[in-house]
Amino acid sequence: MPQSAQHAGTQPHEPNHHVPNHHVVVLAYDGLCTFEFGIALEIFSLPRPEFDFPWYRCSIAGVDPQIRAMGGFSVAVDAGMELLDEADTIIIPGWRGADAVPEPALRDAILKAHARGCRIVTICSGVFVLAHAGILQNGRATTHWRYIDKFRAMFPETEIVDDVLYVDHDNIITSAGSSAGIDACLHVIRSDHGAQVTNTVARRLVMPPHRDGGQAQYVEAPIQERPGRSIAAVLDWARENLDQPIEINDLSRQSGLSQRTFLRRFRDGTGLSPLKWLRRERIIRSMKLLEETDLALVDIAEQCGFQSLETFRIAFRDIAGTPPASYRNRFKLRQSA
Repeated sequence: MPQSAQHAGTQPHEPNHHVPNHHVVVLAYDGLCTFEFGIALEIFSLPRPEFDFPWYRCSIAGVDPQIRAMGGFSVAVDAGMELLDEADTIIIPGWRGADAVPEPALRDAILKAHARGCRIVTICSGVFVLAHAGILQNGRATTHWRYIDKFRAMFPETEIVDDVLYVDHDNIITSAGSSAGIDACLHVIRSDHGAQVTNTVARRLVMPPHRDGGQAQYVEAPIQERPGRSIAAVLDWARENLDQPIEINDLSRQSGLSQRTFLRRFRDGTGLSPLKWLRRERIIRSMKLLEETDLALVDIAEQCGFQSLETFRIAFRDIAGTPPASYRNRFKLRQSA
């Protein structure tokens, strides 16, 4: 996915993430972060009868003999840390705190899993488990904005990205503040199953499959998920006309605002400049066409408003992390299976 205010550093995942019965193991520990834990179970454990292929197999691995989550309830687990040896993906839903060093058995199990190619996803403070284990040395990661300065001070050898919702680097996906864990998990589904499946899951979550902007906009105060009425109408108009050249003047004219006021409100509402937002929307449209049609790449480029096939290919690779032809080969198979 793109080097943008939304996410950073994505690399295409290996085919082993597409095997049937992909095993997701969610870590549970005493003092468990309830919301982050719920995100993982909602997305990977909930039955998905809307799909005609096997969904993920999800298990809970206990770190401690007894686990009480935030809120005071106890959590039953499927097994102990030995489950990590079977995992295709491990999710660490938060952690006890930045200074809480994981016990050696957990650090060793995480290191072993990473070494054999297991994908690891952390939500919010869960990144500190990986950092204490030494996995993130010379790597890139993110966490909740309130932990950014502390993380930098504790682990200066890791590049911490502070203006994104998640970072995908070296088969490790780290996400920012709690709800950004949903974005990271949707990214996992997109990497494994493509945009159409992700859109279906996001719709059931009542959440956009791609969220605009990064966590920097939430440091002072959250903004509304859907921008103000005039900007929302502009976004809808632009999506209906992605096959046409669209300039900033066209967008501001649709809003009825001065260009200066429009640009300010657009960035406040989306976290992106109009041109970056348009580029991303054109690629989202192209993903759908690649998955659902047999159109030639040059025709898809034209229908999505790119002036040349080469420009389309460059933009697609930058945002999707893979060439458009490879994306089609990977995900159109799912639709025709």
